[in-house]
Amino acid sequence: MKKIKLLSSYKLGTIELKNRIVMAPMTRSRAIGNIPNQLMAEYYGQRAAAGLIITEGTSPSPNGLGYSRIPGIFNDEQVNGWKNITEKVHSKDGKIFVQLMHTGRISHYENMPEEAVIIAPSAVKPAGQMWTDAHGLKDFPIPKEMTIEEIEQTKQEYITAAINAIKAGFDGIELHGANGYLLEQFLSPVSNVRNDNYGGSIQNRCRFLLEIIKGIVEEIGKDKVGLRLSPYGVASDMPNYPEIDETYKYLAEKLNSVGILYIHLVDHSAMGAPEVPLAIKRAIRKRFEKTIIHSGGYTMKHAETELEKGLANLIAFGRPFINNPDLVERFTNGWQLSTELDMSTFYTPGEKGYTDYPIYKKV
Repeated sequence: MKKIKLLSSYKLGTIELKNRIVMAPMTRSRAIGNIPNQLMAEYYGQRAAAGLIITEGTSPSPNGLGYSRIPGIFNDEQVNGWKNITEKVHSKDGKIFVQLMHTGRISHYENMPEEAVIIAPSAVKPAGQMWTDAHGLKDFPIPKEMTIEEIEQTKQEYITAAINAIKAGFDGIELHGANGYLLEQFLSPVSNVRNDNYGGSIQNRCRFLLEIIKGIVEEIGKDKVGLRLSPYGVASDMPNYPEIDETYKYLAEKLNSVGILYIHLVDHSAMGAPEVPLAIKRAIRKRFEKTIIHSGGYTMKHAETELEKGLANLIAFGRPFINNPDLVERFTNGWQLSTELDMSTFYTPGEKGYTDYPIYKKV
């Protein structure tokens, strides 16, 4: 019988993963007061059989807390909250990275501390609305264009957050450079219309991200740093642009030179977004020699096919992990996946639709 590659172990840098199944980062909005808590420790602990868990987007700064009830990792209370979570996962022989997500212009002041500012590369207002607990859906405000001083401050916030992640016991960090958040806002000429060293050319638009990566690598090492990208993604009002292929080819080459641990490519076409072209996946694979993770609507069969093709080394699963806390065991034993999924509880506080999904029971 042929061995299932998805269930085989994998060496991710210096980390030994027990399988090639990654739990994808998913915002779940359970961090009351932006503090990681015991309920979150239970949630991640339930799913520790994954080869690697990547946490929900976690802000490196008060300015990045765009959504209701998302966690941060910029103060001691947050670091201590995350310690409980990493200890829970490690006690079950799991591995866990924190995803650092600064929302940039995808934000609303009602979700943020009083002193926080909605910042972006340029004062370009995104189309759409943001949920606020106080007043429901509200239009996105016009963000403040970042000064050079604010760019330097934000870079340092990312670096400090990465240091905090290691203090909290994480095995590494993933930078969220996808889905229209701050890092991608710099990459795109639609949201970045600056005319200084951080705007204009492809090299300039990639500068902010690459400088952050360089700073983090110097502090925690390149073997603990991953990056999530979404070329051709349109989330958060990010339309495609003519130089998109060249932008991501250039970025892949630079990331390969730095030698970061992995690139995580997300394709949201399963949820109605445009498909990420195979050509850009191949172009990134050709230029980046280390690990590549693919995510976006995978079944076990589709994941196995992708691994066999060699385009990806690991496959991330998102929604199936919500209602199948024992997803790895179900894949391993050929058990049917649960189809009961309550979308109304994706982002609500409390255990309902979060830690109360049952594991498989033989009839």
